[in-house]
Amino acid sequence: MAILDSLYQELILDHNRRPQNYGRIGDANRHVEGNNPLCGDRLTLWVQLEGDMIKNLSFEGSGCAISRASASLMTSSVKGKSRAEVEALLEQFHKLLNGSLPVSETGTLGKLAAFHGVCQFPARVKCASLSWHALKAALCDTEAVVTTE
Repeated sequence: MAILDSLYQELILDHNRRPQNYGRIGDANRHVEGNNPLCGDRLTLWVQLEGDMIKNLSFEGSGCAISRASASLMTSSVKGKSRAEVEALLEQFHKLLNGSLPVSETGTLGKLAAFHGVCQFPARVKCASLSWHALKAALCDTEAVVTTE
């Protein structure tokens, strides 16, 4: 398991250094600001929603490695998915972060399984979940700033 943990840690560090889907997209029809005051994470999420499908999305922001990597992996994981697929993935990811997802079921998360150890650090759960809360607000077309407080 130590080798797998090391690979997961490297994946998180890589997505922090070179985040995917970083930068504003011009054709977004949803826009959400997110803030995690405990760690200082801030992000802006842009979503181009067509019907129930996420056609495109991106983010910008600053924060810790876990926050940036989570946003990067989230955007890659949900692009092209339906609202129902995204909501199911969000539920699975939330279970992963709170430690209630059995290890045998983490395979359905793909690279998002890299965050399995976050549940051991409660303050970091907010870092990993910030972008997901912002996405949920975007899907609900909420204009308020999302916060992890």
